Amino acid sequence: MSVHVVTGAGPIGTATARLLAASGERVRVVTRGGGGPEHPLVERVAADITDGDRLTELLRGARTLYNAAAPAYQDWRTAFPPLAASLLAAAGRAGTDYVMLGNVYGYGPVDGPLSPGLPLRPTSDKGRVRAAIWEEALAAHEAGRVRVAEVRASDYLGDRALSLFTWTVVPAVLAGTEALLPVGLDEAHAWSYVDDVARTLIAVGGREDTWGRAWHVPSTSELSVRALADRLAETAGAPEPRLRRMTPGELAEQVARDAVMAEIPEMAYMYDAALRLDASDTEAVLGVRATPLDLVLKELAGGGS
Repeated sequence: MSVHVVTGAGPIGTATARLLAASGERVRVVTRGGGGPEHPLVERVAADITDGDRLTELLRGARTLYNAAAPAYQDWRTAFPPLAASLLAAAGRAGTDYVMLGNVYGYGPVDGPLSPGLPLRPTSDKGRVRAAIWEEALAAHEAGRVRVAEVRASDYLGDRALSLFTWTVVPAVLAGTEALLPVGLDEAHAWSYVDDVARTLIAVGGREDTWGRAWHVPSTSELSVRALADRLAETAGAPEPRLRRMTPGELAEQVARDAVMAEIPEMAYMYDAALRLDASDTEAVLGVRATPLDLVLKELAGGGS
């Protein structure tokens, strides 16, 4: 029986560990607090993954490392590079295949669907961080030090998922109150369901022909924020949603008092124009298909999945 290591026990790490264990694989979940899903095949370990020696020890004998850990959003510039470097170095020392959870920030603004082969041309600080992390990992792969692949998702939907939509829109829709957002509301936007992200990670890690490149998660929807809110309200039996974009003054006030909100303006371009993901390779090669939106909305509405 193989052993897989999952770092991080947020929604993606938890879903990845749960799905691996459900398929009969042994899983070691590594977090600072020792959290993770409860399952007979899941071992939960408390450790600091920036401690390279300790992480290498935990990876010895493991087939695959799936990283779903990330620093707090406002700390990406300073905390993400050393965390990523520790993961990459430990995987190389332990001889463990490494599947990274990424996102689409590194592409920057693109006219048309995003495909995994596009060059990385970030225009944001967080995009530059993500691009540099992947480029360093790809260089290690090409040098033969470690097998690496990256799975790139868009904004998350699903149980415990944290995205601008789940943070601001979902609670307002379910409560029948106004949702105030710092971004555009009416452009097409790709949405990634957490279990689809996990299934893509596992599919990439389970093959011999997936390494040295990026893979996109198939989108459960490309509805705009406003249209998605309408569908959620319909599913939940909630009143018609009331959504409004913040005025510049309202946004400035939010940015001044909330560290996470202060990180949003540089990423607003992702909502102010259509954002679509080409995941045709994932579907054709890996056989991963997006979960139907109706099931995802039922989960968001509190009906389970």
